[in-house]
Amino acid sequence: MKIAFFKRSITPEVGTMVAGYDFSSVSRCIGDDLYMSGLCLDDGTRKALILSFDLLALDGWYVKKIRSACAGILQTEPEYIFLTCTHTHSGPEAATPLAPNHDKLNVAFTGKLEQMILEETRKLSSFRECSVTFYSSACNENRNRRYVTADNAASFTPYRRELVPLVNSFTDQELGQLCFFDRETGAPLYVIGNYAAHPLAGHAPGLGGLRISADFPGYFRDYITAETGAEAMYISGACGNLVPREDELGSEAARGMGIRLAQAAIGGMIDSRRNPNRFTIADSRLGAKIKTFTVPIRKKFADRVPPEYKGKPDVTLEVQLLSVGDICFAGMPGEVCAELGAEIKWHSPFKKAFVAYYATSDFSYMTPANFLVSGGYEGSAQQFGAMGGFELVRSAVEGMFELRQEIFPDAPGEEPYPDRLSQPLVDLPVN
Repeated sequence: MKIAFFKRSITPEVGTMVAGYDFSSVSRCIGDDLYMSGLCLDDGTRKALILSFDLLALDGWYVKKIRSACAGILQTEPEYIFLTCTHTHSGPEAATPLAPNHDKLNVAFTGKLEQMILEETRKLSSFRECSVTFYSSACNENRNRRYVTADNAASFTPYRRELVPLVNSFTDQELGQLCFFDRETGAPLYVIGNYAAHPLAGHAPGLGGLRISADFPGYFRDYITAETGAEAMYISGACGNLVPREDELGSEAARGMGIRLAQAAIGGMIDSRRNPNRFTIADSRLGAKIKTFTVPIRKKFADRVPPEYKGKPDVTLEVQLLSVGDICFAGMPGEVCAELGAEIKWHSPFKKAFVAYYATSDFSYMTPANFLVSGGYEGSAQQFGAMGGFELVRSAVEGMFELRQEIFPDAPGEEPYPDRLSQPLVDLPVN
């Protein structure tokens, strides 16, 4: 594997409208810069490009446009261009909000962003040969924001913080990593961190919510670079209903969470390098696939969906898959909740699957069907029908099985799904 990468500021001017809470918040100052992070991978056969943005979201039509343009520059297929947003609520409006606010899209910003993406993609050079490791650890930095009573009635705890100690809903606390090390020197070159929590630690009332900020993902990246010399990318996981444990408490809460996640990631770097037989990706060939699924739009949202879907009875959305060896990223078309993200991980035929937030479009919350029964914010905000979450999971899982079979075809006589039936029941690998 060879890699090249870039990092470029996309911080807007003070006075830009801030995305994420309402459509009248105007930024008053810059708390910290926003960035786009780009990592280009070359396995000797084809190239892939992962782009992570400190933005709330990007529209589906815009994602497709960028994919096509970057694929042309890199001479690869569009499915190998993978975009994702950290979902910071303290950046510019780079996607089309719900009606009646379609005019709030910051066209000047998205136009400038497009030019910057293409400029940086054209400049990619000086690819460095590296070894690749993966790692997975648990970090107690997030919590679910839904409290559900015994009779299945959900409460949105940001509106009743006194209920937070009672929250009993599922939380995915996996910190997933891909780490790239210089093959000659062994020095760390690049780290991708994947964790599920809304970037809302720093979004305090008043001024805290009007600062331009990357929130904790920015501190995560900065700490890794300062302590290891490696550049870093943050990819948000399935955090539709997950928030920081110290949510909406200000910049120190964001800083603390970012640093703690970064320290856990550095620990993963150490362990993966000292146990190469367990964590090195021996065959790091690239793979990619886009799967689509069609679901009906809920009647109450018929006149409130983004313009590209208005007047249509249903919507066709994309799940994008990008694999590096036996590790797969599953890109989502909106705000997928933790339970669906976990289902995708649990059913994956890859050794590890990591979910990427807002990767293919900006289309509402995506929840298990029962969220529409129990209520709460997430279920109420879902724009497609109750079966949509199930169709999302099915499309992602089917796509992963198809992709893995294409990359690593089964030998004659083997089961079409990797298994460890020949391994002992207590299986503790040694280095």
